[in-house]
Amino acid sequence: MSHHQRALTTGDLAELARLSAAPHEPNELYSAIDRLVQDVIGHRLFTMMRVHEAESKVERIYSSNPAAYPVGGRKEKRGTPWSRAVLDRGEVFIARNADEVREAFADHALIASLGIGSIMNIPIAYRDRRLGTMNISHEAGWFTDEHASAGCLIAAFVVPSLLTD
Repeated sequence: MSHHQRALTTGDLAELARLSAAPHEPNELYSAIDRLVQDVIGHRLFTMMRVHEAESKVERIYSSNPAAYPVGGRKEKRGTPWSRAVLDRGEVFIARNADEVREAFADHALIASLGIGSIMNIPIAYRDRRLGTMNISHEAGWFTDEHASAGCLIAAFVVPSLLTD
């Protein structure tokens, strides 16, 4: 089992920059990022969330599996180890196995039913403000430090869409 799909390239980042600079709907960018994350990191589920600071909630703005995880739902995400890492400190959070997924996520039964055993959450931030998260899910033990680094570079391209929408 390979945990590395392929290396992220400057060409990949240039393509995201081109798309970001051109007229586009946010969902076009999110779909392109989904495809790139699948190619570079791999996933069984890919979602993105917007942070609503005033309400201390996050809202799903993109999902590769809208039947299981539809766009639009909001949920409370403050005061947990996950929120302290991702939303407060701006750190990548990785639940590496089913036990860690169960500890971090209330919807762990649905997550497990999708064959997901690990989750990596990458903060989308600008000027020390968390705007959202990019959430990548796969089988247990999947994610590496290299995946986290590539994910952080890719997530930076989401910032303008969260500042302007």
